[in-house]
Amino acid sequence: MIRVLIVDDVPLIRQSLSVFVEGFNDMTVVSGMVSNGEQAVEWLKESYADLCITDIRMPVMDGLQLIEQINAKFRWMACLVVSSYDDFEYAKQSIELNALDYVLKPVKKESMNKALIKATNKIHELRNRDAAQLFLKRLPHHRAQLEQWLEHIQTLRMDTFPLLIVETLDLLERWVEGNYYLLNPLSNLWLQTLVEELTSDRLQMELDEGKDLGLGDKHLELSSTRYYFRLCAVRRLEEGAYRLIASMRGVRDQQSVKVVNQIKEYIKEHCGESINLQNLADHVALNKTYMCKLFKEETEQTIHTYIVLERMQLARNLLLEGGSKVYEIAKQVGYEDADYFTQIFKKHYGLSPLDYKKRMKS
Repeated sequence: MIRVLIVDDVPLIRQSLSVFVEGFNDMTVVSGMVSNGEQAVEWLKESYADLCITDIRMPVMDGLQLIEQINAKFRWMACLVVSSYDDFEYAKQSIELNALDYVLKPVKKESMNKALIKATNKIHELRNRDAAQLFLKRLPHHRAQLEQWLEHIQTLRMDTFPLLIVETLDLLERWVEGNYYLLNPLSNLWLQTLVEELTSDRLQMELDEGKDLGLGDKHLELSSTRYYFRLCAVRRLEEGAYRLIASMRGVRDQQSVKVVNQIKEYIKEHCGESINLQNLADHVALNKTYMCKLFKEETEQTIHTYIVLERMQLARNLLLEGGSKVYEIAKQVGYEDADYFTQIFKKHYGLSPLDYKKRMKS
């Protein structure tokens, strides 16, 4: 998400700008609204934003002073100025302070959309540039980690991929040195490099930028940025890993793929229940033995292994996103015995549930 802080001393204008921002796209949200520059600086000491949309003429601290403060203390942020014709000279000064654009009042939806397109594109461009420079500098010293990914993809190895993803995330976090907003573009570069490396294996695919919808609230506490950006990056790496492995398997017979997808959908819907293979076979109208054989041929894993994979992913999400106890999560993913669930979780992720949660949040 691009989180936006709106600063204007007129409540009606703040509300109007908020409507424009929220209606721009589903990845740009309003995190906060304040009435002057001083309040904005205080807000930013506790909260995270990517973009500040500010008026120029305001009491206590004006927009130019605010932009200077942001440039000095919150360097990951970009600024947009919204003001009237009378403030044109101030607007020129704001551009000199690296504000990305200047929108005239009364603000129209079309002009605000153009400014937001320019701002969000610039934010992504700068972060991708910084991530690329970091990637080119660091990767040669950590080539072995990338080779492990290549081996896992080429051999369709799923068993230790979850732990490898966590280890890679820890590596990328060391690279960013506290600039956690770079974790997602770094993850994208990591995955794109793998695609390029695998062209000799006839693997061809395009990876999108990924979205973090549903992983965080509009308002993000500054103290929570590490956890939030780690969670976004680990999901991005997971999605990329499974897509790469799926592509490496190649295109299968369409009917077989359809049946396998039906099996997967059934498992997903009944993840928290005891799954009977005969009931599953009846659901897809196949002989049980043939169903198991087909699934193994198409996915390179047994149905039992896939059920465990789905349960562990659900358990991981419940563990990180809620306050449930381990035994409660165990029951939610189909395990009555919490100790047995813990053993399975540790075997899958390489860490116990509590240790995994601690590692992601510490």
